Amino acid sequence: MKAQIKQEGLTPEDYNEIVRRMDRHPNRAELGMFGVMWSEHCCYRNSRPLLRMFPTEGPRILVGPGENAGVVDLGDGFRLAFKIESHNHPSAVEPFQGAATGVGGILRDIFTMGARPLALLNALRFGPLEDPRNAGLMEGVVAGIAHYGNCVGVPTVGGEVCFDSSYSGNPLVNAMALGLMETTEIVRSGASGVGNPVIYVGSTTGRDGMGGASFASAELSEASLDDRPAVQVGDPFLEKGLIEACLEAFKSGVVVAAQDMGAAGLTCSCAEMAAKGNLGIELNLDLVPARETGMTAYDFLLSESQERMLFVVEIGKEEELMERFRRWGLQAAVVGKVLQEQVVRVLQHGEVAAEVPARALAEDTPINKRELLSEPPEAIQAHWRWQENSLLPLAVDQVGTVLLQLLDDPTIASKKWVWRQYDHQVQANTVVVPGGADAAVLRLRYQEGAKAMQASERGVAATVDCPNRWVALDPERGGMAAVAEAARNLSCVGAEPIAVTDNLNFPSPETPTGYWQLAMACRGIAEACRILDTPVTGGNVSLYNDSRLADGSVQPIQPTPVVGMVGLVKRLDRLVGLAWPKPSATALGDQLVLLGMPLNTAASDDRIGLGGSSYLQVVHGLCTGRPPRPDLSMEMQLQELLQAAIAAGLVSAAHDLSDGGLLVAVAEMALAAGCGAQLEISSTELPLQRLLFAEGGARVLVTVPAAELEAFAALCQARGFPQQPLGYVHAKEQLQLRLAAEEVFSLDLKCLEKAYQEAIPRRLASHLLGHTG
Repeated sequence: MKAQIKQEGLTPEDYNEIVRRMDRHPNRAELGMFGVMWSEHCCYRNSRPLLRMFPTEGPRILVGPGENAGVVDLGDGFRLAFKIESHNHPSAVEPFQGAATGVGGILRDIFTMGARPLALLNALRFGPLEDPRNAGLMEGVVAGIAHYGNCVGVPTVGGEVCFDSSYSGNPLVNAMALGLMETTEIVRSGASGVGNPVIYVGSTTGRDGMGGASFASAELSEASLDDRPAVQVGDPFLEKGLIEACLEAFKSGVVVAAQDMGAAGLTCSCAEMAAKGNLGIELNLDLVPARETGMTAYDFLLSESQERMLFVVEIGKEEELMERFRRWGLQAAVVGKVLQEQVVRVLQHGEVAAEVPARALAEDTPINKRELLSEPPEAIQAHWRWQENSLLPLAVDQVGTVLLQLLDDPTIASKKWVWRQYDHQVQANTVVVPGGADAAVLRLRYQEGAKAMQASERGVAATVDCPNRWVALDPERGGMAAVAEAARNLSCVGAEPIAVTDNLNFPSPETPTGYWQLAMACRGIAEACRILDTPVTGGNVSLYNDSRLADGSVQPIQPTPVVGMVGLVKRLDRLVGLAWPKPSATALGDQLVLLGMPLNTAASDDRIGLGGSSYLQVVHGLCTGRPPRPDLSMEMQLQELLQAAIAAGLVSAAHDLSDGGLLVAVAEMALAAGCGAQLEISSTELPLQRLLFAEGGARVLVTVPAAELEAFAALCQARGFPQQPLGYVHAKEQLQLRLAAEEVFSLDLKCLEKAYQEAIPRRLASHLLGHTG
C-alpha cells in the first residue's frame, strides 16, 4: 500500500486523512482520484494561502479567480475572457505534443466560458542553445505551438522567449489565450438542477495522459523523462469543431453548466462541477465513449485524453444538444445526472466503482503550511552585497562591441525564427505583427446586430512578461517588476492596462529557499497589482520545476512568475509601435526623448542599476547584485503620461527600457524602423556601463515629431514628470553615439541587424550540423 500511495503522489498523512473523511479505506480508483485532485497542479496545496494576497476585484472585472478563465468588460459591448496556464513537464518529456496540448487546453478554458478564441501568446524558457538537447526542446516546443494554433485557426500574436542554464532539462511552456464573449450570459461551471443530465462531448477517452496532473506536480528526473504515457496527444482539427459546436450549444440556452476536461480529466470535471454547485454527480463509465477496450474505472477517471467537455443540460433537451455535436463529427452521450447528495458517484458494469464526497476532491483540499524565513537566505544576501564599482570601467572604444554582444544574446535577440512559424494573421484581427511593438494588439469586431463583423475603433492589447534573473536575485522586487513591465509594455502602444493572469513557475516549495521565493514574489506581484490597479483574474501555479541531475543533485529553475496582462486600446488609429518614422535624406527626423529617471541619476539611487542586468550576465558572465527597486508611484505616473501623449497624437514611437538598458532599446527601435539615429548624451561622471546599459527606473524611450515638441514638453511639465532629449532620428542606416560632443561609435545598421537576427538561427543551425555530422 505504501508504494501505491507514493505512486499516486500522496503522503501517508494524506492517506490517513482520506480514510478519516471517507470513514473507510479507498479503493484503487478512489485513491487515484484523490491523488490527482490533491496534487499541487489541481489544488494548489502549497500556494493557495499566498494567492489570497492578490487583489481580484475592480470595476471592469466580471469574472475573477475560480472559473475556467477570467472575464473583463472592455466597454461598448465587448467582454474579454483570458487565461494563462503551463505545460512544463509534458513539454520536457515530449516537446511537440506537450506544447501542442498546452495550447489546446488553454483554448478550451476560453471557449468553455462562451467566448470565441481571439488570440494566443506564449512565454517560453529554455537552457542555452549551445546544448543540443535544449535546441531540440526549443524546436519541438515551437513546432507544437505552431501546429496546434495554426490548424485550429487562432493566431499566435506575441510572447517572450528567454534562456538560462537553470532551464536545461526543465523548459517552461506557458500558453495564454484571449477570447471575446459570444453568449449573452457567461457560462459557469457549477452544476445545478437535481436530475439534470450530464453530457459528455468531444473526442473519445483512451489511456493517454494517465496521471498527468500528478506528473506535473513532481520533480523531473531521468526516470520521469521516460514517462511518455503521461503526455497527451491533441487533435486541433477536432478542437476547431468543438469550438463551433460548444458556442452553438451555449447560445441555444439549454446548457446549465460546462467544464472542460483538462488536468485530471473526468475526475476533475465531475468534482469541480459538483462542488461549485453544492450538489453531486453520478457518472456511468459504461456510457463514456472509449477508444480502447478493457479500460478500468481507474483508467477512465484519470485519463487526460484531449478535446473533451462535460455539460449539465436542462432535462429533456439532451437529444437536441447532442445532435448539434454529432453534426460536427463529435462524440456526444448522456453519461450521468446531477444528484442532491454531494458526492461523485462512479458506476461501471452495474456496480459502484467509486464514491467520494465532492468537496473533499475539489474544495476542501489539503493545505501545506510552511514556515516563511524571517530574513532572506544567506546566498541571496551575498548577491546583494555585490557592488557596481567592483567592475572594471567600460572603455569608450568597447561600447560598440558590447552592444553587438548584447544583441547577439538569444534572450535579447530577434525572435523572428520563432514567430515566423506561427500564423499570426489568421482571423484578420492582428493590428501589429510580432516584434512590431511592445505589446500585441488586436482589433475588436462587433458580433451581432446591424454592426455584425464591423471593426470597432477599439482594440485589445496583450503581453506576457517576467524578468526571471531579477526574481532569482530578489523575488519581491522581481515580482513587482514583472507587473510593472507588463503594464508599461501595454502603455507603450497606448493601451490602458486592465487586468492580470499569472503563471507562477517555481522550484520545489519544500525547501526553505523555494518557499521564500514563492511567497516574496507573490507579495511583490500583489503590491504592484494594487498600486497599478490591475486585479488578478486567475492563472496557474507550476511548482516542483527542478531537475534531478545524473550525479543526484537537484537543479532548480530560476523562479519565473510570468505576468500576462490585457489592456484596452480606445483608438486604434492612435496606436504606436517600435519603428520611428523615416525622415527625408536632408532633414533631421523626430526627437528622441527619455521619459522617466534621467541618465545622470546618481549611482547611489537604487531604482536603477546593473544588478541582475543583461550587461552583467552577457558581458561578465555574472548573475548577481540586487535588482533595482521598482518605483511603482513613478511607474503609474509614467504610464498615465504615456497613454495621454499617445492619445493626443504627440508620440510617433515608444519602447520601454528593459533588457540591456538604453542602448539596446535605441538599437531595437532603429532596426524596426530601418533607419538610424544620433544619440547625444551630455557630459556625465557616471561609468559608461551604468549610463548606457543599466536597467530599471520606470523608463521609456519615445520619439516626438518636431511639430509636437512644444505640446509634449508642456504635457510633461504639467504633470511634473521628467523628460530628457537624447538626439534625433536620421535617414542614414547608422546608429551614432556622441558623448559630451565626442563621437563614441558609429555602427552600420546591417552590422547590428546581423547580430540581432542571426543569434538564434545560427545557434540552432550549429546544433543541426553537429547532429548530422
